[in-house]
Amino acid sequence: MSDILKIKSISQFHEILGLPAPEHPLISFIHEKVLHRDDLDESLFGIRFSSSMYTIMYKDKVSGSLGYGRNSYDFQEGTLIFSSPNQVFTSPEKEDLNGHDGWTLVFHPDLLLKSNLSDQMDSYTYFNYEVTEALHLSQKEEEFIFHITKQIQLEYSQNIDKHSQNLIISNLELLLNYCMRFYDRQFYTRSNMNNDLVSEFESKLKSYFKSEQIIKSGLPTSNYFGKELNMSPNYLSDLLKKETGNGIKEHIDAYVVRKAKNILLSSSQSVGEIAFSLGFEYPQSFTRMFKKKTGYSPNEYRAMN
Repeated sequence: MSDILKIKSISQFHEILGLPAPEHPLISFIHEKVLHRDDLDESLFGIRFSSSMYTIMYKDKVSGSLGYGRNSYDFQEGTLIFSSPNQVFTSPEKEDLNGHDGWTLVFHPDLLLKSNLSDQMDSYTYFNYEVTEALHLSQKEEEFIFHITKQIQLEYSQNIDKHSQNLIISNLELLLNYCMRFYDRQFYTRSNMNNDLVSEFESKLKSYFKSEQIIKSGLPTSNYFGKELNMSPNYLSDLLKKETGNGIKEHIDAYVVRKAKNILLSSSQSVGEIAFSLGFEYPQSFTRMFKKKTGYSPNEYRAMN
């Protein structure tokens, strides 16, 4: 039997928390005060769980059980945590909730069907960040976010009409876009620390290609660098993009092209040999990537220079 509690619907979520049936089947705003009830099942604390919904959680203070990291660049008023469907979390212990306030907004992917927002969800990469990469809000940002969530709650709580779906999704999209803006602000205010991380990433990228790993494991992946730098691949890629204009994949490709150009012009190795030395399983894959980035095939580039 799995030790992960799997929550598949808004109705099930309400039932688990001992709440009345939801006012909307696909979206719900839940205040954390429901977790302070004496009649709440003790078995719900400190357990692993996942849900089929997108989740946005607000905490007014840091809770030790969730393992947040703070530094001098962070605002202290509140924190937002995001999770996409089927991510696994551990619920806080009951004692960690004492003196804390918060809320949770959950919405099922089906809410977004037939809307443009459904196609845009992958662009909100913060839904795949780690808990330690949470969004730390200023007081103004906190108040702004709460205002939008209350608008969403108001809209789904009243009598549903032909405008309800569009208005709920419009406000939800507004919320997600402002969260993107506030994350950009957070990247900016942490710029000095981020520059150190960029340097560390570049150092690890160079070391990988100088090591035997390139032959044993092939081209490095986003997951590899995320683990090396102790952060989610999405967060690292977004951080790099804010600081340098390029994400992890673009950095890897640019480094491979630079290495390939140097080898092409300074050796007589065949294209196949170069491809293998740079971690490609097939020369055709290397040739396609090189031509896409430079406009020339490896042999054409060698002949031109």
